[in-house]
Amino acid sequence: MYRAALLFLLILPLGGFGSAERLFAPSAERWPRWERHAPDSRERLEFVAWDALLRRVVTGSGDGINRVDYRSLAGAEAETLAGIVAELEAVPVSTLNRSQQLAYWINLYNAVTLQVVARHYPVASIRDIDISPGWFADGPWDAALVTVEGVALTLNDIEHRILRPVWSDPRIHYAVNCASLGCPNLAPTAYRGGDAERQLAEAARSYVNHPRGVTVAGGEVVVSKIYDWFLEDFGGSVEGLLAHLRRYASPDLAAALAEKREIGGTVYDWALNDTADP
Repeated sequence: MYRAALLFLLILPLGGFGSAERLFAPSAERWPRWERHAPDSRERLEFVAWDALLRRVVTGSGDGINRVDYRSLAGAEAETLAGIVAELEAVPVSTLNRSQQLAYWINLYNAVTLQVVARHYPVASIRDIDISPGWFADGPWDAALVTVEGVALTLNDIEHRILRPVWSDPRIHYAVNCASLGCPNLAPTAYRGGDAERQLAEAARSYVNHPRGVTVAGGEVVVSKIYDWFLEDFGGSVEGLLAHLRRYASPDLAAALAEKREIGGTVYDWALNDTADP
């Protein structure tokens, strides 16, 4: 069986758009346990401590990529981050309305991502933190790292079994940060239920209009591998993806994409989005 699987991989394209990598990207699978919510709830989560920490450790740069001070998170800020994650774990998320839940899960995902990197720092890439179970583990995404309402959760659970299937919003991919230079920016402020729509739209525009998101050069469109891995979320086809990109593109980029019908290639940088030198 192993030999057959290997042969299957070898005959698939290894790069470009529609590569074999898409076969291994997690699909959105709804977890009914997390569909519980309280539509009439008026409770508002402010995420004050998380917001303050983000403002201290997330730094913008001239290249448009936000960096994170992991050295501080592994040292002076470690206790603060641990307290924030514990505080989020204690939230009875099922008693919140949908907008508050959206902000909660995004913030939890990002806080836990920072914490797992900080606990293994220094590393060159989050993919070097091979703590997921299984022989072919790559990174921390399938390791149970947090417990909410008595249920142990992985980062993949939060993103692919809660956020993506419950909200069915492709902009989720711009909000959750995987600690890499190729990933959409980690926002320097907390997501909040009342502001989430604006924040998601801003995150989409920021990434689409940055070279790691989309470039058009020599008549060829090159996009982030995120759009290949999760094409099902971006319209399910190249046509749907291009429509999504044009929606958030600047006027110049939208004009460059206007007549395009194909994607020429993909890029992604897994290097850690660290403020320190590699």
